[in-house]
Amino acid sequence: MQLFDAHLDLSMNAVEWNRDLSRPLADVRRDEAHLTDKRDRGRGTVTLPEMRRAEITMCVATLIARVEMNAWSPVAGWRSQAQAWAITEGQLAWYRAMEEAGLMRCIRTRADLDKESDALGYVLSLEGADSLVTLAHLERRYAAGLRAIGPAHYGPGVYANGTDASGGFAEKGRELLREIGRLGMILDATHLCDHCFWEALGLFSGPVWASHHNSRALVPHNRQLSDEMFRALIERGAVVGVALDAWMIVPGWERGKTTPQSSGVVLAHLADHIDHFCQLAGNAAHVGIGSDLDGAFGTEQTPQDLESIADLQKLSGILAGRGYSTADIAGIFAGNFLRFLRAALPE
Repeated sequence: MQLFDAHLDLSMNAVEWNRDLSRPLADVRRDEAHLTDKRDRGRGTVTLPEMRRAEITMCVATLIARVEMNAWSPVAGWRSQAQAWAITEGQLAWYRAMEEAGLMRCIRTRADLDKESDALGYVLSLEGADSLVTLAHLERRYAAGLRAIGPAHYGPGVYANGTDASGGFAEKGRELLREIGRLGMILDATHLCDHCFWEALGLFSGPVWASHHNSRALVPHNRQLSDEMFRALIERGAVVGVALDAWMIVPGWERGKTTPQSSGVVLAHLADHIDHFCQLAGNAAHVGIGSDLDGAFGTEQTPQDLESIADLQKLSGILAGRGYSTADIAGIFAGNFLRFLRAALPE
């Protein structure tokens, strides 16, 4: 079944993790098995060939470079906005190189969604706005193909407060929301702290999604969506992508201590989050997959029955076993996000 993954950090893995994503997954794992600089070395789950095996034809692919404000994050930050901008420039250059090699294609318009191609289609998104030195830099990124943006990542940010932080938008952040609206971009509510989440929904009238989020009712943490937040998102026509990071799937996970085996986490637990959201909505039209499987973790922090991104296909049988129709599963796998994009992208 066709898959649309609403959140992958492909260029971060290529540029900062030094992974050649054009190669088979087994080769990448073998080449870095001796390395210890990243905790997921030798345990990655995503390459372009593996995505083809997963039947992922399109995805949301990020640029990401946060400014370090001495807040914990699984992804290291940079000391200035200028440095963060430079990193995202390098990440953008990698996407361009993949396009030139015929491996990827940038989806900028509605028409691009329906073009037939063997290349992986990607919608360019910015995870955390810290790298935007000025608001004029956002317009430059839009011209380069950027179509979605999440104002925050972990901790306090230049424009907004994110996971584990608190407080609302400063005036600079409110100006950013206005500029996102003027350009007709998608606002990604992922990682916004509670105060900023509600403020953003009040200030921004354009299209909103949450690319990679799970349920706070099942795993209590401010990184997750409360039931009230989810209901507010579906009132706006949003789609929420469920994420594969194990600590977001089962409660009680301790980083560096808990393992998939000790926690017992399996893909069926992710289906619990999907089902919870669908029950809240009263249908299956507002949930998708935003795996984040290359977001600074590997199989040391995924469900036990997931060895690579291709194993996302197992969710089809799990959902079917819970009574979901083929049409509902197709929507969760790809159709819901594609419907959203057909409405949100420029003509």
